[in-house]
Amino acid sequence: MSDIGVCDRHGYVSGTTCPDCGEALDVLLESGRRTQLSKFLSGALRHFPADVGLELDTHGWTAFDSVIDVVTDRYGWAVSEHVEAVVLTDPKGRFEWDYTAGVGRSGGRIRAAYGHSVDVDLDHEETPVPDTLYHGTAPRHVDSILTEGLKPMNRQKVHLSGTRAAALSVGGRHTDDPVLLVVDAERLQADGQRIVKRGKDVYTTDRVASEYLEFPGLEDVSGNES
Repeated sequence: MSDIGVCDRHGYVSGTTCPDCGEALDVLLESGRRTQLSKFLSGALRHFPADVGLELDTHGWTAFDSVIDVVTDRYGWAVSEHVEAVVLTDPKGRFEWDYTAGVGRSGGRIRAAYGHSVDVDLDHEETPVPDTLYHGTAPRHVDSILTEGLKPMNRQKVHLSGTRAAALSVGGRHTDDPVLLVVDAERLQADGQRIVKRGKDVYTTDRVASEYLEFPGLEDVSGNES
């Protein structure tokens, strides 16, 4: 991740030059600490809220002020503006901050937009889903996916991507040579399975049977000639 700067006219931005006005910006939060805060917030709001003293409601929301307290207690260098900046500039839309529930842009409530292992009901408004979605995975998982399809594993839902590049980026977290799977989302939905958009480029569903998947380049993975 890049540093976060703050522009007097346009607010928090990724980088040290405002993309709207071209102004050179002072660094509010350097990249290493931005990554550290982003990982902590993702984990606390998705996987271990109770461990850090947070309580989520049934839809995954918790008080934003409580998150500020947890972060500033944990990291002596952190202030509320750091948390705001990380949330508002997250490149994948991992967080939802409902500050209309507070006063101005303070207080309110926050939740992770997707990726939970704790039991929550995200109750998102329905948005159009592309006919084709993608999933990136490690070659070692291909055999089981061919047989069993995509399953949530340790999360509540299967996560799909809206672009090939995004799917390969996700798959690349676990392997140097990710395999791209193509999902027939149009047919999946026509057969009655719900797909919901979460964040900027993430889509979730209960599972994806192998009949809805295409495996481009599978011959290379399995060692057979194409």
